[in-house]
Amino acid sequence: MRDPKAPHLIHYSIFIKRISKNLLVAFAVLLISLMIGIFGYHYIADIGWVDSIHNASMILSGMGPVAEINNTAGKLFSSVYAIFSGVAFITNIGLLFAPVAHRLIHKLNLSDDDSSDK
Repeated sequence: MRDPKAPHLIHYSIFIKRISKNLLVAFAVLLISLMIGIFGYHYIADIGWVDSIHNASMILSGMGPVAEINNTAGKLFSSVYAIFSGVAFITNIGLLFAPVAHRLIHKLNLSDDDSSDK
């Protein structure tokens, strides 16, 4: 087993596996968030299934609401879901870029260590 603090970059295949794992987790977060929105809009805001999917997708992607909500519970759900969607979006961006940023920082750090050794 290799030392996790070893002074070299991990192999490219391991890096791709990390990116794939994070992509899978980000997709799962996105899917769960979308399902929360779909069911919430359908059952709380009393919107049809297709309009619920459309509204939840638009809110989750940051585009904004498309269906008009006529009840108070639906408006409260929509407000909370919009805030939740913003956090979920930022979390997904972090999940997707974390392995790349980590590798880049590690590579830059190795470059500094190599030049100071000589």
